Amino acid sequence: MHFVDEVEIELIAGDGGDGCVAFRREKFRPLGGPSGGDGGDGGDVIFVATTRLGTLMDLRYRRKVAAERGEHGRGKDQYGKAGADAVIEVPVGTQVYDAETGELLFDFDEAERPEVVAHGGQGGRGNIHFATPTERAPRKAERGTPGERRDVRLELKLLADVGLLGFPNVGKSTLIARISRARPKIADYPFTTLTPNLGVVHRDVDRTFVVADIPGLIEGAAEGLGLGHRFLKHVERCRALLHIVALDPDPEREPLRDFDALNGELERFDPELAARPMLVALSKRDLPETREAEDALREQLRERGHELLVFSAATNDGVEPLLDALERLLAEHPDRPAPRSEPLE
Repeated sequence: MHFVDEVEIELIAGDGGDGCVAFRREKFRPLGGPSGGDGGDGGDVIFVATTRLGTLMDLRYRRKVAAERGEHGRGKDQYGKAGADAVIEVPVGTQVYDAETGELLFDFDEAERPEVVAHGGQGGRGNIHFATPTERAPRKAERGTPGERRDVRLELKLLADVGLLGFPNVGKSTLIARISRARPKIADYPFTTLTPNLGVVHRDVDRTFVVADIPGLIEGAAEGLGLGHRFLKHVERCRALLHIVALDPDPEREPLRDFDALNGELERFDPELAARPMLVALSKRDLPETREAEDALREQLRERGHELLVFSAATNDGVEPLLDALERLLAEHPDRPAPRSEPLE
């Protein structure tokens, strides 16, 4: 399944049905009075968040979502049937913006909480409501009001406790496969991961946290280079960040430089992200060159106020201490930060 995290759709709530003008024509009651019923209310367009979905793929090709209109009222005091609602499921973490103004309308950060995004029209009253002592045969009724129409933009921002950051090929996918049941594609070339991967880490029966592998981050991501601008927004809801660095044969790449470069991208994208609680870990400890370099890197990071953790997802060396450190960090920062209220340009 393709990962889709942005869609635009038109929402059309149902129009209200018209009220009816009718009179009783019963035998022996030629002046039986008004009998026109009310029109039914139009259906609403309702969104409800669910944990069963992890992408907006289901809405990618739906340019329009329409609820049913209400039935018109009928004679013999018969009211029109209300139009059926259009209920749309979206992943938890979806934000709904007005496509024209950019205003944030709804933030679906909880599962199973329905919200009416477009309200249906109200059914018009039939002539049974307009009879008075002086006008016993009213020939007027109300028309139903139109349903709300609006163009909306949906953005999905993943709800994860920990966001994994790092240049391509530092071992994020291998780590998330080791610590959870997520099975991302893993290969030895840049941009192996083209979509965010979510994994649930189970430490005990009642101790779990969710980790998201944020892909495609390179220098210049905040300006749209690589895949970073598209996926940086998924960091916004993370309570903590795990910045993974690794030794790379490319002479342009160096762990400390990579760390500074991506922190700069966070700062440019949203200064609050750069101040988010963070751990730094050096991966691929099973390689001799990594073990040789870790002491010098540890000292350099300590000067920047960060302690270095070292692990190997391939051999599981250092993974448990890394998870322990993440749990402690999450316990110190229990509140989930609110994402920005403006849509991405």
